Amino acid sequence: MALSTFSQLKTSIGDWLNRSDLTSVIPDFITLAEAEFNRTLRTRQMIVRANAVIDAEYTQLPNDFLQMENMIILTTTPTKLEFLSDEQADDIFTRYFSATGTPRYYTIIGETLRFVPTPSSEFTVQMTYYKEVPALSDSNTTNWILGNHPDLYLYGSLLQAAPYLQDDARIATWAGLYAKGMEQLAASEARSNYSGTTPRVRAKPLG
Repeated sequence: MALSTFSQLKTSIGDWLNRSDLTSVIPDFITLAEAEFNRTLRTRQMIVRANAVIDAEYTQLPNDFLQMENMIILTTTPTKLEFLSDEQADDIFTRYFSATGTPRYYTIIGETLRFVPTPSSEFTVQMTYYKEVPALSDSNTTNWILGNHPDLYLYGSLLQAAPYLQDDARIATWAGLYAKGMEQLAASEARSNYSGTTPRVRAKPLG
């Protein structure tokens, strides 16, 4: 059967489980599989670039944020902001405690971005970051993983049923197929990053 929509995925999971008592929790299995994707996957399809206007020391991260790749402040001469740990940000902040200016550094605290020094006016920053996999639902019936890698959704969701299935011998098979699919996706991602080029390995001189 086709496996390209949320409804089709739920039906397929039910067929593979062959358990009529699990129908109501199949959407939970899918949600748990998506949580696993967000913890482990970092692919080009997850990278997004967005601008934000900042005018204070703290600003909220995007709702779909997973991991920062790069941040640039768009002044006359666009400049890359340097990432700091919380401790480093605190140390450097003491230099700007009573001053404001053009931010040079940033750190991430919980769900917020912190800028040092505190912006002296409105600035536009451009963030390049990894976003969450768009969750499947009745209103969002497909996404790039289901469209390109339906096996990951199927086997990932089936694995989330393991607490219900307990000693079911199929779990090991599904785990192996899921791991293989993830490895193949990682290999495909690595190849695409070097598409049309020959990677060059540079050795660091000794001594």
